[in-house]
Amino acid sequence: MNTALVTPPRPLDVTAVFPELAPLARTATRLHPRPGAPTWRDSSIGGPLLWPADEPWPHCDGPHVVDGMNPALSPADIRLERRIRAASHGRSLTPQERAALERIRPPQEYPLRVDVQPYEGSLAMLPVAQLYARDVPDLPTPDGADLLQVLWCPFDHPIMPRTALFWRSAATVTDVLGTPPEPPATQFDGYLPEPCLLTPEQVTEYPDHLELSAELRERLGEWSVPQADEEDMDPRTYYDCVLSTAPGWKVGGWPAWGPTDPAPRPCPACGTGMEALLTIATFEEGDDKGRSWSPYEAPGTEPSPGGGRFGPGRPTEVQIGSGYKQQLYVCPAEPGHPHIELMQ
Repeated sequence: MNTALVTPPRPLDVTAVFPELAPLARTATRLHPRPGAPTWRDSSIGGPLLWPADEPWPHCDGPHVVDGMNPALSPADIRLERRIRAASHGRSLTPQERAALERIRPPQEYPLRVDVQPYEGSLAMLPVAQLYARDVPDLPTPDGADLLQVLWCPFDHPIMPRTALFWRSAATVTDVLGTPPEPPATQFDGYLPEPCLLTPEQVTEYPDHLELSAELRERLGEWSVPQADEEDMDPRTYYDCVLSTAPGWKVGGWPAWGPTDPAPRPCPACGTGMEALLTIATFEEGDDKGRSWSPYEAPGTEPSPGGGRFGPGRPTEVQIGSGYKQQLYVCPAEPGHPHIELMQ
């Protein structure tokens, strides 16, 4: 782990203009994933888990479907394809590389077959995130736990992967599972996270404009016009994109809204209003044209690793839908209660 990545300060203090936002401030921990070689001792995205050797690995019993347009690929083939693409960057493919890529994704015949077929069998779930409380200040842990492990089924259920959360005390794991099972196939290659190390950083966030009163939204909209004009942005999105919520993978904070509006999210077990736990993001960059949330290297710290095949914008190579976020919510009264998921 290093602390090389730092979020630039916000262009202005929005609470100086709208003091009623000050009591609504929340901290979030941006994870800043960058490709690396994490071990089970590390907080990571897509890395190995501190999983007890005597505990069954989680599986998903479905249902799972595939179609002719999106061939289900094995994790091994996805990794091979990524290695070939990375190694051949800036040069032509070798005959061996071209043959391997054509084997992985054979040329398709037209018209494409789009009929949906069931994919039979139970599938081993894939590691998505491992977060140690020592690294993530905003991680809400149940009593006695200091580690969160997130896995998912690499098939849609129905529009995004189904996740499973495991809270545990790291000190109780003395015999670690060395070679976890993997599913024979994933529905999309964006459902296989690239192993990434993290450089967690706390930032301050404010609610999405849709969570504010109509009166405050109207005043924010009027005030945003000259601010957005300076940045050549749409004033309707200036507050949300620049001053409200951080983009990318993060723990806690305020959720960003898009395809759906905010709605009550009661805990299935006790009815308590649920709060954002983890945002699984397609992109690390913000939607503001100036990329004001893009982190920079802090002076005097070791450089962060590169951004992977998609650059710093998609270091994890995860893709949710057409480029959305998958938000996981937990009960603040008891994080061990069943969680819920939303796509935004």
